[in-house]
Amino acid sequence: RGRAHVVPSLQVLVYDLLFGKGLKCGGRWKALARRHRARLEAELARMKVRQKVSRNEDLLAPEQAVSPAGEWARAGWAACAGSSRGLCLTCPAPAASQVPRYVRVNTLKTCVDDVIDFFKRQGYTYLGKAASVEELKALSGKKFMLDLHLPELLVFPSQTDLHDNLLYTSGHIILQDKASCLPAFLLGPVAGSHVIDACAAPGNKTSHLAAILKNKGQIFAFDVDPKRVAAMNTLLIRAGVTGCQLAQQDFLTVDPRDPKYSRVTHILLDPSCSGSGNVVRLQLLGRSRAVGVQTPGDSSRPAGMVTRGLGQEVAPSAERLQALAGFQRRALNHALSFPALQRLVYSTCSLHQEENEDVVQAVLREWGSAFRWV
Repeated sequence: RGRAHVVPSLQVLVYDLLFGKGLKCGGRWKALARRHRARLEAELARMKVRQKVSRNEDLLAPEQAVSPAGEWARAGWAACAGSSRGLCLTCPAPAASQVPRYVRVNTLKTCVDDVIDFFKRQGYTYLGKAASVEELKALSGKKFMLDLHLPELLVFPSQTDLHDNLLYTSGHIILQDKASCLPAFLLGPVAGSHVIDACAAPGNKTSHLAAILKNKGQIFAFDVDPKRVAAMNTLLIRAGVTGCQLAQQDFLTVDPRDPKYSRVTHILLDPSCSGSGNVVRLQLLGRSRAVGVQTPGDSSRPAGMVTRGLGQEVAPSAERLQALAGFQRRALNHALSFPALQRLVYSTCSLHQEENEDVVQAVLREWGSAFRWV
């Protein structure tokens, strides 16, 4: 019953889960494989994107493609055989491209040109604005670029660690993935707007909204967890955010008819989800750093909901996905009921259609022609 016998069994189960006709046996190992199903499926999808293929079999070398299923599984997961956990989901694939380190310039405290000059003085080489994603993937050493889409986003090689950098500790830059920057950027409220950040912690998106607003207007930010609200308050202070009312409150309990929300025209809704899209960043950050979490905090949220934290990205069952989607639909319906609302951005870090397109389509059908999907 040594590890050498356990790991191949898991490898075969993983193969059956992803490429076969499902798991018919396996006992406790079957339960383990199913628990990590979302992470495995997410990484498989990313592998196909990286390899620019659409079919699973196109991932295999010719000699692997004709091998028995068990032999392919053992070959594909051989690098993980030494893992103390048995099935290792954080070991990068041999051909895996590395996700760059994205750095958002906090325009409440500085500007892009000054940050670029600062890094130049620290020995970094600025290569200008990227023209393609391929250029960003090719970054190495102490080189960095300006993102090709977002005007305040700098891009460094994936292993760049800026947690001790003066610009980060002083709040002049925010270490924030590009995907996390897109919701506030797409919401695009003009200075002076009243905005709700419905599920706000850990606060990066809230600080981004404040920067877009130039600290002019009003942000109402909600999160139900007291510790996360306290941490978020520290982050917002460090980032120089003003004009933000931070409340420890479940967004679903907020009354849209309250007069203080009568001028809310923009809402950013990033609800609790399965977190199935976080796999690559978790790999690169390693096991020692936590990522932002959106935790369940009361009975209005689905029981057993997955949190966005290290070691907690449990693969959701069909039932759990439906429970998550039910909560997400309620949150979106509630957000659309604010009387002055003009624009809403709905975002998740999930790869599941049930938590994304299906949620939006279902809610929009209930609202008829009152809102349109852009």
